[in-house]
Amino acid sequence: MRAAGTAGGHELEYLTIHGHRRAFVRTGSGPALLLLHGLGADHTTWEPVIDQLARRFTVIAPDLLGHGQSAKPRADYSVGGYANGMRDLLTVLGIDKVNVVGHSFGGGVAMWLLLYRPDAIRRLALIAPGGLGREVAIELRLAALPFVVERYGQPWMGLVMRLLARLNGRSLSPDARNHLLRVSASPGTARAFARTVGDVIGWRGQTRSFLERAEEIQTLPAMALFWGEKDRIIPIGQGEALCATLENCTLERFPGAGHFLHWERPRELAEALLRFVEAPVVLPARLGSSSALRS
Repeated sequence: MRAAGTAGGHELEYLTIHGHRRAFVRTGSGPALLLLHGLGADHTTWEPVIDQLARRFTVIAPDLLGHGQSAKPRADYSVGGYANGMRDLLTVLGIDKVNVVGHSFGGGVAMWLLLYRPDAIRRLALIAPGGLGREVAIELRLAALPFVVERYGQPWMGLVMRLLARLNGRSLSPDARNHLLRVSASPGTARAFARTVGDVIGWRGQTRSFLERAEEIQTLPAMALFWGEKDRIIPIGQGEALCATLENCTLERFPGAGHFLHWERPRELAEALLRFVEAPVVLPARLGSSSALRS
Protein backbone atom coordinates (compact mmCIF):
# COMPACT_ATOMS: atom_id res chain seq x y z
CA MET A 1 0.00 0.00 0.00
CA ARG A 2 1.23 3.51 -0.76
CA ALA A 3 -0.21 7.00 -0.61
CA ALA A 4 0.04 10.13 -2.73
CA GLY A 5 -1.64 13.53 -2.86
CA THR A 6 -4.86 13.88 -4.84
CA ALA A 7 -7.36 16.56 -5.80
CA GLY A 8 -9.03 17.98 -2.70
CA GLY A 9 -5.93 17.45 -0.56
CA HIS A 10 -6.76 13.92 0.60
CA GLU A 11 -4.22 11.12 0.54
CA LEU A 12 -4.79 8.51 -2.14
CA GLU A 13 -3.93 4.95 -1.12
CA TYR A 14 -3.41 1.91 -3.34
CA LEU A 15 -4.02 -1.79 -2.81
CA THR A 16 -3.59 -4.62 -5.30
CA ILE A 17 -6.54 -7.01 -5.11
CA HIS A 18 -6.74 -10.02 -7.43
CA GLY A 19 -3.95 -8.53 -9.51
CA HIS A 20 -5.58 -5.15 -10.12
CA ARG A 21 -4.64 -1.85 -8.50
CA ARG A 22 -7.40 -0.27 -6.41
CA ALA A 23 -7.17 3.41 -5.47
CA PHE A 24 -9.09 4.89 -2.55
CA VAL A 25 -9.17 7.75 -0.08
CA ARG A 26 -9.41 7.04 3.64
CA THR A 27 -10.00 10.08 5.82
CA GLY A 28 -11.63 11.06 9.11
CA SER A 29 -12.27 9.01 12.23
CA GLY A 30 -15.14 7.02 13.70
CA PRO A 31 -17.34 4.27 12.23
CA ALA A 32 -16.69 3.31 8.61
CA LEU A 33 -18.62 5.01 5.81
CA LEU A 34 -18.14 3.74 2.24
CA LEU A 35 -18.87 6.17 -0.62
CA LEU A 36 -19.51 4.63 -4.07
CA HIS A 37 -19.44 7.00 -7.05
CA GLY A 38 -21.33 6.82 -10.33
CA LEU A 39 -20.33 6.07 -13.90
CA GLY A 40 -17.42 8.02 -15.34
CA ALA A 41 -16.53 9.59 -11.98
CA ASP A 42 -14.10 8.74 -9.16
CA HIS A 43 -13.54 9.52 -5.48
CA THR A 44 -13.21 13.26 -6.15
CA THR A 45 -16.87 13.46 -7.11
CA TRP A 46 -17.51 13.38 -3.33
CA GLU A 47 -15.27 16.37 -2.60
CA PRO A 48 -18.18 18.74 -1.80
CA VAL A 49 -19.41 16.45 1.03
CA ILE A 50 -16.46 14.30 2.08
CA ASP A 51 -14.97 16.64 4.71
CA GLN A 52 -18.33 17.19 6.40
CA LEU A 53 -18.89 13.42 6.61
CA ALA A 54 -15.30 12.78 7.74
CA ARG A 55 -15.83 14.84 10.89
CA ARG A 56 -17.90 11.97 12.28
CA PHE A 57 -16.87 8.92 10.22
CA THR A 58 -13.89 7.17 8.72
CA VAL A 59 -14.75 7.77 5.09
CA ILE A 60 -13.58 5.22 2.49
CA ALA A 61 -14.01 6.63 -1.02
CA PRO A 62 -12.67 4.23 -3.67
CA ASP A 63 -12.18 4.64 -7.39
CA LEU A 64 -14.15 1.76 -8.88
CA LEU A 65 -12.24 -0.50 -11.25
CA GLY A 66 -11.92 1.22 -14.64
CA HIS A 67 -12.30 4.65 -13.05
CA GLY A 68 -9.98 7.31 -11.66
CA GLN A 69 -6.61 6.03 -10.51
CA SER A 70 -7.70 2.40 -10.24
CA ALA A 71 -6.61 -0.08 -12.91
CA LYS A 72 -8.48 -0.20 -16.20
CA PRO A 73 -7.92 -3.78 -17.35
CA ARG A 74 -9.88 -5.97 -19.71
CA ALA A 75 -11.88 -7.36 -16.82
CA ASP A 76 -15.34 -8.02 -15.39
CA TYR A 77 -17.29 -4.76 -15.44
CA SER A 78 -20.62 -6.24 -14.39
CA VAL A 79 -22.46 -4.79 -11.41
CA GLY A 80 -21.78 -8.08 -9.60
CA GLY A 81 -18.08 -7.78 -10.42
CA TYR A 82 -17.98 -4.29 -8.92
CA ALA A 83 -19.81 -5.47 -5.80
CA ASN A 84 -17.34 -8.33 -5.40
CA GLY A 85 -14.50 -5.81 -5.67
CA MET A 86 -15.97 -3.71 -2.86
CA ARG A 87 -16.54 -6.81 -0.72
CA ASP A 88 -12.87 -7.73 -1.14
CA LEU A 89 -11.70 -4.17 -0.41
CA LEU A 90 -13.65 -4.16 2.87
CA THR A 91 -12.19 -7.56 3.75
CA VAL A 92 -8.60 -6.48 3.06
CA LEU A 93 -9.10 -3.29 5.08
CA GLY A 94 -10.47 -5.34 7.99
CA ILE A 95 -13.85 -3.57 8.03
CA ASP A 96 -16.58 -5.75 9.56
CA LYS A 97 -19.37 -3.16 9.73
CA VAL A 98 -19.88 -0.24 7.36
CA ASN A 99 -22.45 2.35 6.40
CA VAL A 100 -22.72 2.56 2.62
CA VAL A 101 -23.65 5.55 0.44
CA GLY A 102 -24.03 4.96 -3.29
CA HIS A 103 -24.83 7.41 -6.08
CA SER A 104 -26.40 6.38 -9.40
CA PHE A 105 -24.50 3.31 -10.65
CA GLY A 106 -22.69 3.27 -7.30
CA GLY A 107 -26.10 2.88 -5.68
CA GLY A 108 -26.69 -0.19 -7.80
CA VAL A 109 -23.32 -1.57 -6.71
CA ALA A 110 -24.25 -0.85 -3.09
CA MET A 111 -27.48 -2.84 -3.41
CA TRP A 112 -25.66 -5.73 -5.12
CA LEU A 113 -23.12 -5.69 -2.28
CA LEU A 114 -25.95 -6.85 -0.04
CA LEU A 115 -25.87 -10.16 -1.92
CA TYR A 116 -22.23 -10.73 -0.91
CA ARG A 117 -21.81 -9.01 2.48
CA PRO A 118 -25.30 -8.42 3.94
CA ASP A 119 -23.91 -8.86 7.45
CA ALA A 120 -21.40 -6.04 6.93
CA ILE A 121 -23.80 -3.26 5.90
CA ARG A 122 -25.22 -1.36 8.86
CA ARG A 123 -27.21 1.28 6.96
CA LEU A 124 -27.65 1.83 3.24
CA ALA A 125 -28.12 5.33 1.78
CA LEU A 126 -28.94 5.49 -1.94
CA ILE A 127 -28.69 8.69 -3.96
CA ALA A 128 -30.76 8.33 -7.15
CA PRO A 129 -29.55 4.73 -7.58
CA GLY A 130 -29.64 2.64 -10.69
CA GLY A 131 -31.19 -0.81 -10.71
CA LEU A 132 -34.73 0.00 -9.58
CA GLY A 133 -36.68 0.41 -12.80
CA ARG A 134 -36.44 0.43 -16.58
CA GLU A 135 -36.52 4.17 -17.35
CA VAL A 136 -33.16 5.92 -17.83
CA ALA A 137 -31.87 8.87 -19.87
CA ILE A 138 -31.70 8.35 -23.63
CA GLU A 139 -27.97 9.12 -23.78
CA LEU A 140 -27.22 6.14 -21.55
CA ARG A 141 -29.34 3.92 -23.77
CA LEU A 142 -27.36 5.10 -26.77
CA ALA A 143 -24.12 4.41 -24.89
CA ALA A 144 -25.25 0.80 -24.54
CA LEU A 145 -25.17 0.20 -28.30
CA PRO A 146 -22.72 -2.68 -28.85
CA PHE A 147 -19.08 -1.66 -29.51
CA VAL A 148 -19.84 2.00 -30.35
CA VAL A 149 -18.51 3.68 -27.19
CA GLU A 150 -15.84 1.06 -26.58
CA ARG A 151 -14.37 1.44 -30.06
CA TYR A 152 -14.98 5.11 -30.83
CA GLY A 153 -15.84 6.84 -27.56
CA GLN A 154 -12.43 7.44 -25.94
CA PRO A 155 -11.88 10.91 -27.51
CA TRP A 156 -15.29 12.03 -26.20
CA MET A 157 -15.06 10.89 -22.57
CA GLY A 158 -13.44 14.10 -21.30
CA LEU A 159 -15.92 16.26 -23.21
CA VAL A 160 -18.89 14.45 -21.68
CA MET A 161 -17.53 14.93 -18.16
CA ARG A 162 -16.80 18.58 -18.92
CA LEU A 163 -20.46 19.10 -19.89
CA LEU A 164 -21.75 17.33 -16.77
CA ALA A 165 -19.45 19.35 -14.52
CA ARG A 166 -20.44 22.62 -16.20
CA LEU A 167 -24.17 21.92 -15.86
CA ASN A 168 -24.19 20.37 -12.38
CA GLY A 169 -20.82 20.76 -10.68
CA ARG A 170 -20.71 24.32 -9.43
CA SER A 171 -19.81 23.15 -5.92
CA LEU A 172 -16.76 21.27 -7.22
CA SER A 173 -13.45 23.01 -6.72
CA PRO A 174 -11.46 23.87 -9.87
CA ASP A 175 -8.89 21.23 -8.90
CA ALA A 176 -11.54 18.52 -8.52
CA ARG A 177 -13.26 19.53 -11.76
CA ASN A 178 -10.01 19.48 -13.73
CA HIS A 179 -9.07 16.16 -12.15
CA LEU A 180 -12.36 14.56 -13.22
CA LEU A 181 -11.91 15.85 -16.76
CA ARG A 182 -8.37 14.50 -16.90
CA VAL A 183 -9.01 11.02 -15.52
CA SER A 184 -12.23 10.53 -17.50
CA ALA A 185 -10.18 11.03 -20.68
CA SER A 186 -7.39 8.61 -19.71
CA PRO A 187 -6.89 5.44 -21.78
CA GLY A 188 -9.19 2.56 -20.92
CA THR A 189 -12.07 4.61 -19.49
CA ALA A 190 -14.25 4.26 -22.61
CA ARG A 191 -13.88 0.48 -22.54
CA ALA A 192 -14.77 0.31 -18.83
CA PHE A 193 -17.67 2.73 -19.30
CA ALA A 194 -19.08 0.85 -22.30
CA ARG A 195 -18.85 -2.57 -20.68
CA THR A 196 -20.37 -1.29 -17.45
CA VAL A 197 -23.28 0.37 -19.25
CA GLY A 198 -23.76 -2.72 -21.40
CA ASP A 199 -24.23 -4.87 -18.29
CA VAL A 200 -27.03 -2.77 -16.80
CA ILE A 201 -28.66 -0.88 -19.69
CA GLY A 202 -30.06 -1.82 -23.09
CA TRP A 203 -31.87 0.11 -25.82
CA ARG A 204 -35.16 -0.16 -23.90
CA GLY A 205 -33.65 1.01 -20.62
CA GLN A 206 -32.21 -0.56 -17.47
CA THR A 207 -31.94 -4.32 -17.54
CA ARG A 208 -31.06 -5.06 -13.90
CA SER A 209 -33.49 -4.91 -11.00
CA PHE A 210 -32.32 -5.26 -7.42
CA LEU A 211 -35.65 -6.72 -6.34
CA GLU A 212 -35.15 -9.68 -8.65
CA ARG A 213 -32.47 -10.81 -6.18
CA ALA A 214 -33.62 -9.15 -2.94
CA GLU A 215 -35.45 -12.24 -1.67
CA GLU A 216 -32.05 -13.96 -1.41
CA ILE A 217 -31.13 -11.58 1.43
CA GLN A 218 -32.50 -12.79 4.74
CA THR A 219 -32.18 -9.46 6.54
CA LEU A 220 -32.05 -6.07 4.83
CA PRO A 221 -30.38 -3.12 6.56
CA ALA A 222 -32.04 0.19 7.27
CA MET A 223 -32.42 1.92 3.90
CA ALA A 224 -33.03 5.52 2.86
CA LEU A 225 -33.22 7.15 -0.57
CA PHE A 226 -32.25 10.72 -1.51
CA TRP A 227 -33.46 12.08 -4.83
CA GLY A 228 -33.70 15.30 -6.79
CA GLU A 229 -37.24 15.94 -7.96
CA LYS A 230 -35.99 17.12 -11.36
CA ASP A 231 -33.67 14.17 -11.98
CA ARG A 232 -33.81 13.42 -15.71
CA ILE A 233 -31.15 10.69 -15.65
CA ILE A 234 -33.06 8.33 -13.32
CA PRO A 235 -36.54 9.61 -12.40
CA ILE A 236 -37.64 9.92 -8.79
CA GLY A 237 -40.64 7.70 -9.50
CA GLN A 238 -38.33 4.70 -9.18
CA GLY A 239 -37.54 5.71 -5.61
CA GLU A 240 -41.24 6.16 -4.87
CA ALA A 241 -41.92 2.68 -6.24
CA LEU A 242 -39.18 1.12 -4.13
CA CYS A 243 -40.49 2.68 -0.93
CA ALA A 244 -43.98 1.50 -1.84
CA THR A 245 -42.55 -2.03 -2.12
CA LEU A 246 -40.29 -2.05 0.95
CA GLU A 247 -41.47 -1.52 4.49
CA ASN A 248 -39.44 0.99 6.54
CA CYS A 249 -37.96 2.64 3.45
CA THR A 250 -37.75 6.44 3.42
CA LEU A 251 -37.37 8.80 0.47
CA GLU A 252 -36.03 12.32 1.04
CA ARG A 253 -36.88 14.64 -1.84
CA PHE A 254 -34.83 17.64 -2.97
CA PRO A 255 -37.08 20.10 -4.83
CA GLY A 256 -35.49 21.72 -7.86
CA ALA A 257 -32.44 19.41 -7.82
CA GLY A 258 -31.34 16.97 -10.49
CA HIS A 259 -29.22 13.83 -10.53
CA PHE A 260 -26.03 15.09 -8.82
CA LEU A 261 -27.18 16.01 -5.32
CA HIS A 262 -23.63 15.94 -3.94
CA TRP A 263 -22.71 18.61 -6.51
CA GLU A 264 -25.95 20.61 -6.47
CA ARG A 265 -26.95 20.52 -2.77
CA PRO A 266 -23.84 19.32 -0.93
CA ARG A 267 -24.50 20.82 2.50
CA GLU A 268 -28.15 19.70 2.54
CA LEU A 269 -27.26 16.22 1.34
CA ALA A 270 -24.45 15.76 3.87
CA GLU A 271 -26.75 16.84 6.69
CA ALA A 272 -29.47 14.45 5.48
CA LEU A 273 -27.01 11.56 5.26
CA LEU A 274 -25.72 12.24 8.76
CA ARG A 275 -29.26 12.36 10.18
CA PHE A 276 -29.99 8.95 8.69
CA VAL A 277 -26.72 7.22 9.54
CA GLU A 278 -26.52 8.66 13.07
CA ALA A 279 -30.15 8.21 14.07
CA PRO A 280 -30.27 6.17 17.30
CA VAL A 281 -32.92 3.79 15.98
CA VAL A 282 -33.89 3.07 12.38
CA LEU A 283 -35.94 -0.03 11.56
CA PRO A 284 -34.50 -2.37 8.94
CA ALA A 285 -36.17 -2.46 5.55
CA ARG A 286 -38.38 -5.42 4.73
CA LEU A 287 -39.80 -6.77 1.50
CA GLY A 288 -43.53 -6.30 1.23
CA SER A 289 -45.92 -8.23 -0.98
CA SER A 290 -45.89 -5.76 -3.89
CA SER A 291 -44.37 -6.96 -7.15
CA ALA A 292 -44.48 -3.58 -8.89
CA LEU A 293 -40.74 -3.45 -9.51
CA ARG A 294 -40.35 -7.04 -10.64
CA SER A 295 -42.43 -6.84 -13.79
